[in-house]
Amino acid sequence: MELQIIGAGLAGCEAAWQAAEMGISIRLCEMKPVKFSPAHTLKSYAELVCSNSLRADGLHNAVGLLKEEMRRLHSLIMECADATRIPAGGALAVDRMGFSEMVTEKIKKHPNIRIEEGEVTRIDATCPVIIAAGPLVSDALAEEIKRLTGDQYLHFYDAAAPIVSFESIDMNKAFRAARYGKGGDDYINCPMDKEEYLAFYRALVHAETAAVHDGVEDPKVFEGCMPIEVMARRGEDTMRFGPLKPVGLTAPDGSRPYAVVQLRQDNAAGSMYNLVGFQTHLKFPEQKRVFSMIPGLEHAEFMRYGVMHRNTYINSPKLLTAQYRMRQNTNVYFAGQITGVEGYVESAASGMIAGIAAACALQGKKTPSLSSRTALGALGAYVSNESISRFQPMNINFGIMEPLPERIRDKKEKAEKIAARALAETEEFAAQLK
Repeated sequence: MELQIIGAGLAGCEAAWQAAEMGISIRLCEMKPVKFSPAHTLKSYAELVCSNSLRADGLHNAVGLLKEEMRRLHSLIMECADATRIPAGGALAVDRMGFSEMVTEKIKKHPNIRIEEGEVTRIDATCPVIIAAGPLVSDALAEEIKRLTGDQYLHFYDAAAPIVSFESIDMNKAFRAARYGKGGDDYINCPMDKEEYLAFYRALVHAETAAVHDGVEDPKVFEGCMPIEVMARRGEDTMRFGPLKPVGLTAPDGSRPYAVVQLRQDNAAGSMYNLVGFQTHLKFPEQKRVFSMIPGLEHAEFMRYGVMHRNTYINSPKLLTAQYRMRQNTNVYFAGQITGVEGYVESAASGMIAGIAAACALQGKKTPSLSSRTALGALGAYVSNESISRFQPMNINFGIMEPLPERIRDKKEKAEKIAARALAETEEFAAQLK
């Protein structure tokens, strides 16, 4: 029997790959290039709409552990991310277009995957389907999902950071370095003294914002992707304890900046850089005016301005199991940010588990499970936890994983033991799938 997967984002592509590798025939439905969401521009799959960073890559961080678990399970997304990696200190950042093109090529060449272009407006829940339409799901499909789930949607607003050309950055004012020297001189740093920072802060908090798509005046914003102007309004020093923190950086003349704006390489050629932590929904002329106050960016050429868009997600604890399968309609699975997992890696991880679970079901096999001792299992447990009364999107973190039986004060040692335990269970899971 064929498995339909709706959406060729990170979650949909990972789900398709996992199930196809297990011998399942896949019909992958993607509305691009027939139709685009307000935030998508590439014709290729697995498009990174916001940052090009997949965040920390070490096992001392929960998202780093999640990535390693996925590598152990032969993740398509991780294979392509590792192959298109660009310098980013201790983070895993990718060439945005190269990554998307590589995922697309592998998906299109897989013998068990058939592509169907065009918008899906009806869901046949009598057949196996994974809905990985993403948080920017089209209006017609959103209504269909609403009909299928019988539940009201929740939503938050997400924002993307601007991108500037490298040649327009004044490197006489900016300097290359990574915090604490991690990964080499991977970031471009624009240092501010106190007077420059306060002038920038005052301009930012009074800048004019753009209207969001559906006219909501006071949108609910996900804390992990907060617009820089919203952060600034929380207090004069809030940005200096967030993306503009100066710790771990020393200017070439030996001085310690009062605040630092970091720029991260956005493509393999190094011709584009994005402003780290500068998600925004300021009007475009206001972005040009205010962000040009940053030392080194006075004459910046903006290749892309920051944008804000609505991200939709379902009330998963009422609807889904830990394997992202609907409780009331077992033919239907969800995957990606629409389930309430937050972040590129988490989205792909949910697609991985949904794809494996759907494949096992189609083959009449019991799906092996991962416990909350693993990052993959902890995400599934979180989105299916019926005791959660006010469900909110969540990045992976050690706090939602099962604690160690013993108390360990040293953070590094503790993370190492959590990782060792998680990876051992992941290897057992992989063996059970063979």
